[in-house]
Amino acid sequence: MSRVREEKRSAIPAAIFGDGLARVHSVKRATSPTLWKLLVKFGEAAGVPVLLNTSFNLFGEPVVSTPREAVRGFYCSGIDCLAIGNFLIKK
Repeated sequence: MSRVREEKRSAIPAAIFGDGLARVHSVKRATSPTLWKLLVKFGEAAGVPVLLNTSFNLFGEPVVSTPREAVRGFYCSGIDCLAIGNFLIKK
């Protein structure tokens, strides 16, 4: 857990819990270039290079554990885009 600076908390409220804490996972360009590029592009668009990682499941369904389950859940939900590996699916 890492403490998020007070002046940055309003930019990522969904990632903050407890007393201003967040569970941080850093991404290095050399070890995960695709995810790193996504974070950079997202940061340029949103002003904050932070993505929130959460479980993927629909109400009453178990957590998704295969690509097939992810695609099924995607089409049965209000999600706009789904990224799996090097693939991006849009509605």
